[in-house]
Amino acid sequence: MGLNCTQIDGVLERYYLSPFYGIEFCIGFPGNLLVVLGYIFCLPEWQSCNIYLFNLAVSDLIFLCTLPRLSHLYANDQSETNPYACIINRYVLHVNLYSSILFMVWLSMDRFLLIKYPTRNHYLLRMRTALIVALLSWIAVNVQIIPLVTLMIQDLKKGNFTRCQDFASLQGDVNAFSYSLGLTVTGYILPLLGLCVFSYQIAHLLKAQERAVQRRKTSYKRPLRVAVSAAAMFLVLYTPYHVLRNVRIASRSAWADLQLCTQMYIKGLYILTRPLAFLHSVINPVFYFLMGDKFREILLLNLRKLFRKTDLQREPA
Repeated sequence: MGLNCTQIDGVLERYYLSPFYGIEFCIGFPGNLLVVLGYIFCLPEWQSCNIYLFNLAVSDLIFLCTLPRLSHLYANDQSETNPYACIINRYVLHVNLYSSILFMVWLSMDRFLLIKYPTRNHYLLRMRTALIVALLSWIAVNVQIIPLVTLMIQDLKKGNFTRCQDFASLQGDVNAFSYSLGLTVTGYILPLLGLCVFSYQIAHLLKAQERAVQRRKTSYKRPLRVAVSAAAMFLVLYTPYHVLRNVRIASRSAWADLQLCTQMYIKGLYILTRPLAFLHSVINPVFYFLMGDKFREILLLNLRKLFRKTDLQREPA
């Protein structure tokens, strides 16, 4: 018996989204939890870059906590029946999506300034400034997501608070297509350009310093690799999601005049991009260890002490 085009989304949700979200949680949660606990208990002296990394890890950790429920619901062909859980889940999901790339921009900026001002005499490298930037970033992202929360509430009211849908399937007084395009530009494209600009600036600065200070040629290559890798990661993971989200919303418009099966095929492609976009939460812990500032060494040292202490306790008297 062939698969009806209207069944594509259900099949993908059960056999693709559910296991993918489960795997992302199992891999990403321990890594981000280790980083958060490491920063709280192991790092004696914080610097500006640690503020951005800690906020990034907390954002990822909170988001990953929403995945087990989503995975369970999709695996059992169930829809979220609690409207509060629906709103909170989608809210956390999208706040994480746009806060992650924003904090990575500030992290790249921090690395650029550290190379340019190695004595940390620039005001943007101060702890207090980093705290203010982090706070303003959270406020900015929440302002961006407010229309989405309004749209979710309007859509839930239309379904008598029994239908929890993804962003691209919402209906309400807010123009979903215009809002999605605006969010794509302000929440994704502009921060991605920021990552690219700081990557270029770091490369340019390193090139200028190669002849003057030979020792820095090796020690400061890491920030360049991190900035370039971050830009590449978000480009690869975020672009398909944002393109297909806007295409999916446009395909549901009356002016598109598309057949039902065509709409369902587009929705299927959009579903494929969703867990890929959130894969950054699994990959981000790699950046925490690459950024340096002795965090990696301190964390590994404390872990070795913990394991050694555990082994001694297990030894018979």
